[in-house]
Amino acid sequence: MPHYISVILDDERYSKIKGTPLEEKITYLFGGALRSLIVEVPEEKSEKILKAFDKARIDSRGYIEDIPVAFRRAVFEEIAKAKSLDVIDKVLERLDEIVEAAKKEDEYIPPPEIE
Repeated sequence: MPHYISVILDDERYSKIKGTPLEEKITYLFGGALRSLIVEVPEEKSEKILKAFDKARIDSRGYIEDIPVAFRRAVFEEIAKAKSLDVIDKVLERLDEIVEAAKKEDEYIPPPEIE
């Protein structure tokens, strides 16, 4: 059974996928107040994610939650590059780098990148 990761889209992230086929895959939450993309994760790959991050868990809806900001950021970076939701393999290739960045989050949660 696959699991899912929800990637919330702020205005900056939305602008990076606007006009692509991904725009049609946006899910609206809270009456359209939030936009998200839902990434499907095969079960064997979700197990790798759960093993890499102690706090990660599967909620009752089948979503992978409590994953580090660094992981969610990497998922979106790969989505923006590939213009596709089929990015989990690419993200898992970067897992060592993401785990290192996530360790720093326990000490300090980075603020959002704003230009």
